[in-house]
Amino acid sequence: MKRLGIVLCLYIIFSTSIFAQSEAGAIFLLIAPGARAGGMGEAQVAVADDAYASYWNPAGLGFLDGTELAMMHVNWLPGLADDLYYEFLAFRRHYPTLGTIGGHIIFLNLGEQIRTSEIGEELGTFTSYMTALSMSYSALISQDKSFGLNAKISYQHLVEIGAGSEKGKGTSTDFGFDVGYMRKNWLLNDLTLGIMVSNIGPKVSFIDPDQADPQPTNLSLGINYAIVNTEYNKLNIVYDVDKLLVASYPDMDWDDNGYIGGYDEDGNKSPGNDYNKEGKTEIAHTDPIYLALFTSWVDDWFLGGDIDRVISGEYGDKVIGGWTWDDSFDANDNGKPDPEEMEKTINSNPGDSDWGIYNEWGQKEVGSNNDRSLSNELDKLVHNSGIEYWYGKYFAIRSGYYYDKTGKISNPTFGIGLRFAGYGFDFGYTYGEPGHPLTNTMRFSLNMEF
Repeated sequence: MKRLGIVLCLYIIFSTSIFAQSEAGAIFLLIAPGARAGGMGEAQVAVADDAYASYWNPAGLGFLDGTELAMMHVNWLPGLADDLYYEFLAFRRHYPTLGTIGGHIIFLNLGEQIRTSEIGEELGTFTSYMTALSMSYSALISQDKSFGLNAKISYQHLVEIGAGSEKGKGTSTDFGFDVGYMRKNWLLNDLTLGIMVSNIGPKVSFIDPDQADPQPTNLSLGINYAIVNTEYNKLNIVYDVDKLLVASYPDMDWDDNGYIGGYDEDGNKSPGNDYNKEGKTEIAHTDPIYLALFTSWVDDWFLGGDIDRVISGEYGDKVIGGWTWDDSFDANDNGKPDPEEMEKTINSNPGDSDWGIYNEWGQKEVGSNNDRSLSNELDKLVHNSGIEYWYGKYFAIRSGYYYDKTGKISNPTFGIGLRFAGYGFDFGYTYGEPGHPLTNTMRFSLNMEF
């Protein structure tokens, strides 16, 4: 059962744009709520003008009056299973001398799982789920500026007990907070800027604290421009860009000695240990949050190295490289190594000057950032765009698109909205290629103002 959490989280990792980053824990916190957002390509950071603002950008609550209740239901990832569903409930209330108080509850049901022993014997079934509670506060800084804060606690229940010799439960309770800012009439009239940093907090761990993952700290920057803003017709275009503030490194031979690890933190030789002779970690790891806020911008470019494929050596050591390639015999004439053109290094040892830098599959394995570029970092940005047209205050049609190059996700979205007598209904639909987990996902939302 130790790997159950990874299997379950894969349902989510491949389901939304940001979740293609499997470097973080509690990634269910990034599932986008609201059918309105779902119809606009999930671009909402600079919109945030209803109760869903407690999730998208709590700063948006500061501009709202009155009281509102909102809720959403969606059968999640219908292409993967029929017993996954996501529920969202939000509330906000304005107090003239205090500001706006709000919050939301998230519940994600991961369905029924089969419990097995270490030898594959079926031991019954259990249900996995994840939930989170957030409390929001927002107030105006000036007529056009607002800030907002969220404090949250989350609980993940993957499995009740570990398997075999594992101790503890496959559950995790964590806390974190969000901070948001909104500026209306920014640079131009009817142009709104939104900034949100979410899920700031300590690492998430289950049975083994040594395998803790950072929270999915995420930066969202959005703009919302009202192209048409009249009494009966309103047309807005919105755009968000998201950056996961998690710095992650794979197993890498940072000192080019042909091995991963082999030393302790003080640089003393220690077979099987995780450090190199400079005391730098060479096994897969992530930076703590206070560093990742900065290093996450350059970990796949300036700081990152080649993603190494570790092979166990004759004596159990993790050996890097050992194969060479002569471009003068490049059969494909493309300047790239091919497995059929690789030659194993003879009479040489890891760390020697003539030790091959490739593995037998033609992949470069020496830990160096020389083969990386800024484009590696830019590829991880997630882009959300949308358009919304309102006729009066009663009917809306929406369309959007979100794109994640790393996660290979490019889905158009569509939606409609209705408002009458304080009630609101929204529908959002995600279109995609056949077989994609999010294809044919339908979101339904209800808002009540009183």
